Amino acid sequence: MTDRTTQVLDTFAEHLRGIELPLPVDGADAARTEARAALSQLADHVTPRLASLDAPLLVVIGGSTGAGKSTLVNALVGEPVSRSGAIRPTTRRPVLLHHPDDEPWFTGPRILPGLARVHGGIGAPDAEAPGPQDTTGDVDPATSLELHGEERIPQGLALLDAPDIDSVATGNRELARQLLRAADLWLFVTTANRYADAVPWEVLRTAAERDVTVDVVMNRIPDRAGVAEELSTDLTAMLERQGVEVEHLFLVPETEIDAEGMLPSGVIGELAAHFTALAADGEQRRRIARRTLAGAVDGLAASAGELAAHAARQDAERRRLREEATGAFDGSRERIDAALGDGSLLRGEVLARWQDVVGTGELLRGVESLVTRARDRLGQMVSGRPAPAVAAEQALGTGLVHVVVDETAHGAERADAAWRASPAGRSLAEGRDLSRLPDGFAEQVRAAVRDWQGDVLELVRAEGADRRTKARLLSLGVNAVGVALMVVVFASTAFIPTGLEVGAGAATAVVGQRLLEAVFGDEAVRRMARTARESLTGRLDALVAGGAAPFLERLDALGGEDEAEALAGDAEALAALAREIREESR
Repeated sequence: MTDRTTQVLDTFAEHLRGIELPLPVDGADAARTEARAALSQLADHVTPRLASLDAPLLVVIGGSTGAGKSTLVNALVGEPVSRSGAIRPTTRRPVLLHHPDDEPWFTGPRILPGLARVHGGIGAPDAEAPGPQDTTGDVDPATSLELHGEERIPQGLALLDAPDIDSVATGNRELARQLLRAADLWLFVTTANRYADAVPWEVLRTAAERDVTVDVVMNRIPDRAGVAEELSTDLTAMLERQGVEVEHLFLVPETEIDAEGMLPSGVIGELAAHFTALAADGEQRRRIARRTLAGAVDGLAASAGELAAHAARQDAERRRLREEATGAFDGSRERIDAALGDGSLLRGEVLARWQDVVGTGELLRGVESLVTRARDRLGQMVSGRPAPAVAAEQALGTGLVHVVVDETAHGAERADAAWRASPAGRSLAEGRDLSRLPDGFAEQVRAAVRDWQGDVLELVRAEGADRRTKARLLSLGVNAVGVALMVVVFASTAFIPTGLEVGAGAATAVVGQRLLEAVFGDEAVRRMARTARESLTGRLDALVAGGAAPFLERLDALGGEDEAEALAGDAEALAALAREIREESR
């Protein structure tokens, strides 16, 4: 096994161990099962076989309940080494039979590293023999592999008696499939009256898809003239229709067993001779091992591709949930801009306090005379009455806080409702009321608004630093001019520029604009308004993003990003490796 091959397998194994698939997207459970199966096949078969192509060929004997697998194994050895009987399931702990000289290949974790080794012998107690509870289907799979060194097993070959693939015990079914994935050659055992059962054909189709070398035994064929030929013809036709290529088909007649449950050795003579010849032909064993290995690696490539596709679906669902959350809060942000730009914030309490500042209730009479009266009124407040400007500033701030908190809260409600409409979103929202804003959010908004208003006042002071402008500024008051700039920002065309020329809010903004121009000049006012708008916009963006944070944090905590790309790369590398293995075997 080359360094590149090792890297390909190790990288895929690392990705399989780290795969998360955290969202309950359709197919997630099946994908996680596929990942576990792929990881198992890497450890149980692919990696050890690539590292030791000359190791004994592992023949896994599988089939349906009651097909007589264990009886056949015992007949091949000539002694009752594998449990058989009428109570199901019989084979609980798998039994591996090997020649004594081949024992070092199997005592360590070279194959099936997840199963502990137990050395058996003739008459050894079956520590994991099933009891009546096995028929419930709730038993756990075996955790050990029973090894038997047998002289009757030819060197270079090992037989593994697996549990029933359709066992009533869930654990046995899972173990049977794990052992079949570890096989170099699958020997499927069926019977004359059950060879059309659905479950074996499902497994055989899997073997065909993965180009596994398969031999089939039809057991218990009625000993009547012409029956064996008729059944074998029908079975062969079924195999061809299903695309299952079988190397050998063995026919075993129905035969009486002796008191120890043993078949006469003659009835399995053809099968025994086949295994003896196979064990003696090293080149044939290597051919079978490479073919099955290439098929297994191709199967892993297919698994990697399927997992990549599911990981991509996870990513798509993650993006959809993110877009739902950010979209809800983007809507909040737009509504905040609308509330600031449509003049609604410049009505009610804010309008009353602004009228106190400019000293008139006749706001809609000629703007030019209003500006003059406002300057006169503001000039009277320089020495002792700044309270109206401060009150107007506070009213503006309170109104802005209310709009931001209210619209962001609506965004949280919309985002929560959108998430709870899908299983993936519900799984993320579970255990927390995401429809409510985080604790302390309102205070964060108040602090941000105060900071912005402070920035506006500093902007006014900085712009009025020269002597002539400073005199005009002081004649009106920094707070009053700052409020005027805030008013202009709120009604600016940077927000919603439709229909603002009518109504008290628009007129209020015009007054503020004229006051600022009287102090700083037209160009300076545009520059100040732009700077103040950008400052406000940045703070509003950050505040609304803070409302979305609980949703996005849950998405960010999922992990599992970039899995699709990594697994797609694994699929390509594994497919290339499978081609190399086939080319080397030619």
